[in-house]
Amino acid sequence: MAGWQPGPRNAITDVPGIRVGHFTDRRNATGCTVILCETSTAAAVDTRGGAPGTRETDVLGLANLVRRCHAVVFTGGSAFGLGAADGVMRWLAEREVGFETVHRKVPIVSAAVLYDLGLGNARAFPTAEEGYRAAARARGGAVAEGTVGAGTGATLAKLLGPEFALKGGVGTASLLGPGGIVVGALVATNAVGSVVDPEDGKLVAGPRAPRGRFQTLPAALAGRSAAALAMAPGEHTTLICVATNAALEPHQLQRLCTHAHDGFARAVVPAHTTADGDIAFAVSMGKVEVAPHDVLTAGVLAARAVEVAVLRSVRLATGLAGTPSASEWRDSRRASGSSQHVAL
Repeated sequence: MAGWQPGPRNAITDVPGIRVGHFTDRRNATGCTVILCETSTAAAVDTRGGAPGTRETDVLGLANLVRRCHAVVFTGGSAFGLGAADGVMRWLAEREVGFETVHRKVPIVSAAVLYDLGLGNARAFPTAEEGYRAAARARGGAVAEGTVGAGTGATLAKLLGPEFALKGGVGTASLLGPGGIVVGALVATNAVGSVVDPEDGKLVAGPRAPRGRFQTLPAALAGRSAAALAMAPGEHTTLICVATNAALEPHQLQRLCTHAHDGFARAVVPAHTTADGDIAFAVSMGKVEVAPHDVLTAGVLAARAVEVAVLRSVRLATGLAGTPSASEWRDSRRASGSSQHVAL
């Protein structure tokens, strides 16, 4: 789609007030990513995958009191990694950031996990200490992408099993809309599905085939073995956060989450499977007043920003623990002189 204008950093931090920090443990192939949004005015969440692992997501529900958060945490380590949010909460509490109560401010830290125990050390996971460190490192400006943070142990294209997988990672993007609207996205891509470029439908990453090729989706579905079919649920998950400077209400942000999932499903095929815990958060920093019709504009920008972020998470990933990135696998094709399948 021509005409999209990225923000100056092409990152979620182009939304004023958003800061991002990573903790990366390459040795154990795990990590966490903290998205600080202390001055957010509203937040929402939408879970579409069949095996989510979350914390402080119910508090964002439209029927509940708070409906905002001060940080979003993406972490590896499956459910073990949820403890990383404790460290982020402590970091915020030390700075008197939180939901006002009679006795003290209570930081609201929403978190979601992905399953990375199969790539590195299955007994390693981000703890409260690592969450604290990621929060302390959070900055505006450029955001590290690829095999970092929550994407350190991420993999994708696992329809034929982990032995055919490619490396996933963290990606981010932003878009500038009319009326001063800015929408940014950050994703940690750890999917069962393959990745395609929605612009041209070409396969960006699929299950590995000989000589640096990728299996097309029809071939992968037809070639699934009993072992792949028995793949345990909950061992994947893509995590998504979109943020905007538009002053949106929680119910409008809920629609933004839906658009974010649209972008994800255009870039990852299949998406939202029973083996994934795919989840999207949306955060408003509430700086730009918008008209009702601008909610759709923000939603379209969110969908496209997620598409770009997913593509960047794959293209900027580097291999780890014996799992190559898509670009590294293509390079092996060039070395052998064979051609690349691009059709979905």
